[in-house]
Amino acid sequence: MKEHAGELGVIAKHWFEVMRKCGEDVRELLHDGHPTACVGDAAFAYVNVFKAHVNVGFFRGAKIADPKGLLEGTGKFMRHVKLRPESAFDATALMQLIDTAYTDMRERVQAELLRAGSYYPSNEKRA
Repeated sequence: MKEHAGELGVIAKHWFEVMRKCGEDVRELLHDGHPTACVGDAAFAYVNVFKAHVNVGFFRGAKIADPKGLLEGTGKFMRHVKLRPESAFDATALMQLIDTAYTDMRERVQAELLRAGSYYPSNEKRA
């Protein structure tokens, strides 16, 4: 994202910061060159900057609730929200999608650790 100055870079940085603030257990990495937010090693969301828009994507987007219909895509798992500087969108609904994706992945990670006999501490969301 550092090489993306200008409006698209600002949009991408903002939404990745929202992902970072989901919880104390959020880790960051580059996946296929794109900033990705994870719960432990399990990716839940990413940002990707293109020439004219930014995608805020969800690795299990096909499985999460999208009451406002923001998600695009037809793949088996992944979905994204396309953001353009000149286009209005429902920021509250996008924040809810990010929170839902984080919560879904956190619960999946916890369940897997319980099955494996490991312990995953509870996590209060950051303010």
